[in-house]
Amino acid sequence: MKKLVTFLFVFPLLAFGQSVKGTFYPAEDFTYAFLYEATPEGANYVSHGELNTEGQFEIKIDSSAAPGIYKIVYATPPEENNFDFIYDGKETIAFKFSQENGVEFTESEENKLWASYLKSMDMVNQTIANYYEKDGKDKEGFKAVFKVLKDTQTSYEALAIGRLASAFIVANRPYIPTEYEDVNTYSKNVKAHYFSSVDFSNYILQSSTFLVDRVMSYVFNMVENPTNDTYKSLIDDVANAINNKDLVIKTYLLDLLWQRFASEENNTVANYITDKYLLDLANQTGNIVLAETISSYKNTSIGTKAPNFEIASSQNTTSLHDLKSSKYYLLIFWSSTCSHCLNELPKVKELVAKKSNVKVVAFGLEEEPSKWTEEIKNYPNFVHTIGLGKWENPIVKTYGIAATPMYFLLSSDKIILAKPYAFEDLEIVLKDL
Repeated sequence: MKKLVTFLFVFPLLAFGQSVKGTFYPAEDFTYAFLYEATPEGANYVSHGELNTEGQFEIKIDSSAAPGIYKIVYATPPEENNFDFIYDGKETIAFKFSQENGVEFTESEENKLWASYLKSMDMVNQTIANYYEKDGKDKEGFKAVFKVLKDTQTSYEALAIGRLASAFIVANRPYIPTEYEDVNTYSKNVKAHYFSSVDFSNYILQSSTFLVDRVMSYVFNMVENPTNDTYKSLIDDVANAINNKDLVIKTYLLDLLWQRFASEENNTVANYITDKYLLDLANQTGNIVLAETISSYKNTSIGTKAPNFEIASSQNTTSLHDLKSSKYYLLIFWSSTCSHCLNELPKVKELVAKKSNVKVVAFGLEEEPSKWTEEIKNYPNFVHTIGLGKWENPIVKTYGIAATPMYFLLSSDKIILAKPYAFEDLEIVLKDL
């Protein structure tokens, strides 16, 4: 979901309705603007425009183009350099854009209404913050501040009736207390009602970045100095807020949270999401790739016992867990057909020759054994085993191996201590052993 997928079509006789046009600043920093139609499943290519020397472009929109959420991509990587806008099928969209100031819509009542709403609500929320910072005990002042909040929300909801922007304005409906609340009570109620007006099944919201932004803000901005237990509680709130009928969007949003914690190497919370929600959701939605990805991550998280596998040789058959001869084990996934591996393994051999407390276990990913059989003769002190089927080998999938060589440093009990990304990282990890 939400991945950019390019579909190129040729239309012999196009009937154009409106257009998307914009000006980028500074002009020399941009070349093209690409237009996509956003959907809950991804983003479909529509057309593109080349910017002139003034940074301007215009893309005509086919009159049959469906109203909804569209996206302008202005640089690579596209996932990080884009913005959404609302297209109602009737209005021309015009905007100004710079990296410093973002997007400003100069034509399109839909987008100008949504932008105006956000600006107005930001000002009201700042007033609320100022009220509580100064004193927060003046009950008449309390009534006045929250009357402004209620009136602002009500007036914009009325203005948005019949517009696509209504979905966003309603979903962003704030918590409004009916009687005086101190700052702690108010904060708790804001948190408790954060998703009350959000319809996770709404197609427009699913097609936009609104749900992602809402969820990420809740988990990462709601509580100051969160612990892992706090994160788990916030994630539970997100999962409980999404109806189980909306399994696809639920899977997508929890996957994004998992990716965030995995990228930060917070194994505890990432694996919590996997165990409590995401693995079941991946299986229910038939997302095999996701199930394999999160399972292999969990299997190889630092602090986890490395998955066991058989080690067969001409002398005997044992397993990774049964190896007893060393304080540390360096597990290497490699291949005799991998040039990087053939370049790095001699360096590894030289590096560990000075480390009597480190034993290398080399797992070869191979389609057939002949070349591997010859190559391992160069490393008589390594413990060798072969994984036929290469990338389809079950152990390779269990460990989530996507490239070779890949390193894992294990304790004597086969607990994963480190996962050096490159040989230079391996040198640092082994330096003090």
